[in-house]
Amino acid sequence: MGFTARAALSIGGSLAYLGLAVLGFGGLSAFFSHSPLIALTVVFLLLSVAALFAGGSLSAGVREDRSNRWVILALIAIGLAAAYLAPWSDRRGIWTIDGDAIRWLGVLLVAVGGTFRLAPVYILGNRFSGLVAIQPGHTLVTDGLYGYIRHPSYLGLLLGAFGWGLAFRSGIGVLLAAMLIPVIVARIRSEETLLHTQFGAEYEAYRARTSRLIPGIY
Repeated sequence: MGFTARAALSIGGSLAYLGLAVLGFGGLSAFFSHSPLIALTVVFLLLSVAALFAGGSLSAGVREDRSNRWVILALIAIGLAAAYLAPWSDRRGIWTIDGDAIRWLGVLLVAVGGTFRLAPVYILGNRFSGLVAIQPGHTLVTDGLYGYIRHPSYLGLLLGAFGWGLAFRSGIGVLLAAMLIPVIVARIRSEETLLHTQFGAEYEAYRARTSRLIPGIY
């Protein structure tokens, strides 16, 4: 994916996502009257700028599991719902969790989750695809973050999603984040099946000594 396309996807997508949040929260003045939400905006935009230089692609490569493409639509649908409904429920006081400490915890999780989400893209570059695919010259990376967990990017996605819900004190936002779990597990299974097919015993040995998402737990 070229720089211009990444810029449009990253910056444009982030602004649209924040725009839905501002709309759900009742406008700019209401949104930016809360220090944690100002911080959330700054974190979001910094991550978007960092994403410009991370690489990545949507290439189907030399082999793809096309049956898993539904996951992309599910992630987009849940993400858009969370973008609007979490701040909307905060403004309306529907199923909210009290306290600014919860908002700041959410901002922290978004920052940490975004870092985990982007780090693998920097590591893999254009070998990182939004599709479940084997890229030309694909090799296993088993050090760094990948020496502990096999799917740090999905861990980051989940942390960020839960953080978003908490930043708006939103039980609805947390529930929507939880809805991502079975979707991501389906994606992980598809990826691991494809990688096992491609790398065989090498991948089995790697899988035996690492966790999927949380070291020593899962």
